[in-house]
Amino acid sequence: MLKRRSQTAQPESVDFRRALAKTRWRKDGAAIPGRTVLDHCQIVGEVARALIARYPSELGALLFPAGSPLAAASHDIGKISPCFAEKLRQACAPDTCDLPALPINPQLERQWGGHAGVSQVAAQAMGAPRWLPEILGQHHGFSPSVAGRRADAEIFGGPVWQAQRQSLVEELKQRLDLDWPKPSSVPQARLLAGLTSVADWIGSGRHFEDPEEAWQPRVQQALDEAGLVPPHYRPGLSFTEVFGFAPRDAQTQLIDAVTTPGVYVLEAPMGLGKTEAALYAAYQLLQRQQACGIYFALPTQLTSNKIHQRFSQFLARILADDSALQALLLHANAWLVETEMGEEGRPGGSWFQQSKRGLLAPFAVGTIDQALMAAMHVKHGFVRAFGLAGKVVILDEVHTYDAYTGTLLDALVRLLRELHCTVIILSATLSHARRSRLLDVPLGAATYPLITAVGESAVPRELPVGAEASTCVTVHLERDERLAVQVALDRVAQGQQVLWIENTVKEAQQRYLDIASRAVELGAECGLLHSRYTMTDRQHIEDRWVDLFGKPGFAQRGARGRILVGTQVLEQSLDIDADFLVSRFAPTDMLLQRMGRLWRHAATPRPSRARCEAWLLAPELEAAIESPPAAFGASAHVYSPYVLCRSLEVWMTRDAVSLPQDIRALIEATYVERAEADAMAHWLHDLDHGTRRHKGRIALAQLARVGLAMDGKTLPESKAQTRYSESDNFEVLLLRDIELNKEQKVSHLFLLDGSEVTLPWRRSTLTKREWKVLTARLMREIVRVRVDEAPLAPTRDTLEKYGLQHCFYLGDPNWADDESLLRVAVVDETATLHGIHGSAAHDKHTLTYRDDLGYQVLKG
Repeated sequence: MLKRRSQTAQPESVDFRRALAKTRWRKDGAAIPGRTVLDHCQIVGEVARALIARYPSELGALLFPAGSPLAAASHDIGKISPCFAEKLRQACAPDTCDLPALPINPQLERQWGGHAGVSQVAAQAMGAPRWLPEILGQHHGFSPSVAGRRADAEIFGGPVWQAQRQSLVEELKQRLDLDWPKPSSVPQARLLAGLTSVADWIGSGRHFEDPEEAWQPRVQQALDEAGLVPPHYRPGLSFTEVFGFAPRDAQTQLIDAVTTPGVYVLEAPMGLGKTEAALYAAYQLLQRQQACGIYFALPTQLTSNKIHQRFSQFLARILADDSALQALLLHANAWLVETEMGEEGRPGGSWFQQSKRGLLAPFAVGTIDQALMAAMHVKHGFVRAFGLAGKVVILDEVHTYDAYTGTLLDALVRLLRELHCTVIILSATLSHARRSRLLDVPLGAATYPLITAVGESAVPRELPVGAEASTCVTVHLERDERLAVQVALDRVAQGQQVLWIENTVKEAQQRYLDIASRAVELGAECGLLHSRYTMTDRQHIEDRWVDLFGKPGFAQRGARGRILVGTQVLEQSLDIDADFLVSRFAPTDMLLQRMGRLWRHAATPRPSRARCEAWLLAPELEAAIESPPAAFGASAHVYSPYVLCRSLEVWMTRDAVSLPQDIRALIEATYVERAEADAMAHWLHDLDHGTRRHKGRIALAQLARVGLAMDGKTLPESKAQTRYSESDNFEVLLLRDIELNKEQKVSHLFLLDGSEVTLPWRRSTLTKREWKVLTARLMREIVRVRVDEAPLAPTRDTLEKYGLQHCFYLGDPNWADDESLLRVAVVDETATLHGIHGSAAHDKHTLTYRDDLGYQVLKG
């Protein structure tokens, strides 16, 4: 608490013109005074103004209310407070700061979320328009704990300090020649909150650190270096000029339908070229300045290198040669290393990560999970909303099964419509009811393939699409896994390319171990692909095996049989073509997706004895309904038991399916709502209300609320569940060894490939670019895993002792709920994982890592 000199005395306030906002590093590593609060706030306001000006003019006017830069500028008014002032004074080297010492403990500010909490209550006391106080309070990504606190409270300096905060706002209004903005809705408030945070990050970057240097000429350069450059396009390109082949009728119909921002759904079979149709429709909107970028959202938790390659080829065709974005967008890691996003976007910040930064890039391939968090009250959810605003958002491979997280997806689509996005939803497997909920309108058409368009008029159009040649897939349900293995090996011996898909990484690893040696004895090859590899290993495996099973592998296809074992990563967004499929049983839409990797192209060379056939490893229906966990095994923890049983009812009567003709009937039969009794009623109840292991649909609906309430509970990203099964949220840095060098004040990190990285303990030792290159290199050694399968967490002190806080985000000390997602493990010569100091990596299981098997959990 403050020590009062008398009953009514308040600490002497610091003049708002002199109050410090930042410290900066001297060459010897000492902290010295940086920018004042007034300068920093004005810089951030002008960055926000310049950022808005980079949108197409009509789009920018629709997105941002008048006065928006003032909201961004006012974010740090709470730094005019005793705790923060004393914190910065103490941080500065002796004799470098002439501000008076204050009788207060700076650590107290953690009770109210730091200076951002003071900004919120101060703006509230000033009568700022609706949502503005919360926007200022959340500019570090979370809702501060300020309920019941007053701006004139003694702990915040009393009325004297609040008067200085008021004077700062009045000065900013005059300098910016603006008044408070008045957001018209919660989505616009979220957009404004995102603008505020991003402008703050950029306004805290290297161009604005030295208070002796003029900042005004540096605003545009800072935005350029952040990669937020308005794209230039090659005008008038035809579909054939962009992709090298003529469009199919279905592709042309979608392109003709997408004329204005709105929501468009293309339901069509796998392999029809939905991706190219959506991308060309996006190009048309970009040309007409009706959109400001593209976000291509994949359904898997990790993006595929192959999809990045396809997207980059598209961008290389449509971007003008003089576009400054060309080099940034078309090379791996360039966006991270070559752009400068200020404090939060530097190594060690929470947004130095490709998956997040892609949301802010004009063009990116990312995951649906990152997009879904734009519609959740999760840390920096509103920054994600800002990153998506005004773009063409392509949601690839949306399934009816996603009805489990459908409330989140529905909330996202509604938010994107409010943010003047064009949403293009691609699916082979939507039910009539699911499509209606996504578009939030009643629909009638039951034809397939189908385009549903809801443009600016909000009147839906349902446009039948002509079906192309059908594929007949013979279907066989089998309980005997040993027989399935033998049949798969027999097909491999004939020279066939076999795909085997399991529902969990563990089952895929075990299947690979069962099959690999036997395949090699037959002169065949066996591969494994799933999500739990380091980026380096996964890219190597994916490049080799996707090429072998795709068009680039046609010339080698006849040389030998091959079997590729994998998980759901093989069913999504990869152009692979198998002769024979074995799949663990899964919901109907996932099975159809997997069958879409079977006999995909007519031109694919195949052995003469190959037949278009899929074997499904499935239990008896009665046993499944009685006890799904016993019958389906681990699959009942990945997918809803109710949906698995409904799907099995449908498939047990089938010995063949015609694609695409049967897709609609199979989906509707699986997902049509009906009354249930006995055991099925129990499994339906679990789907809706949840279990000990899984949240139910009703609970997930609560997460979809996007309000900015004063007492809103912000979720850390690790707790933001967007899927039925637990997400791979924790990041494991895998090393051969790690050593401290106290003499040189560095850590030596030995990587799995035998190379070494030297990590300084002081940030000032390396340039900002050198830190980015070093961190990007370490990020390639990360494996993402579930929390219960992650190594034990080292203490924050241990991680900081090795200097890892300079590369990885370790949590916000001002937010008690935040946590580090980083784990570190050393892999010994037997492939076993250990803690940093040789301790056990896990308290229950043995953890291993091999470049062929990936990250493996061996139950203890």
